[in-house]
Amino acid sequence: MQQTIQTNIKRVKNFIGFAKSYLVRKNPVKAFINETVAMIKDMLSITKKRKLAKYRLNYQMYKLNQMEKLIAANNDHVFLRGNKFNEMR
Repeated sequence: MQQTIQTNIKRVKNFIGFAKSYLVRKNPVKAFINETVAMIKDMLSITKKRKLAKYRLNYQMYKLNQMEKLIAANNDHVFLRGNKFNEMR
């Protein structure tokens, strides 16, 4: 009986030692705080990121429109250039 109690106490001590070393290595409280701070930073900088994305989108749309105009100006198709069609009539 006494040996069983000692074995169980030894196992509990080992478990507490493993749990303590895990908490020292991983530190879930510190990880939670770091994640919370990162989330707050993202929330505060979302407007800046949105403006940057909007600027990039507008720039790409501008480039696309420029390319379409350039293609339309150098294209001989009738539906893109009505003047040439009228001259042929």
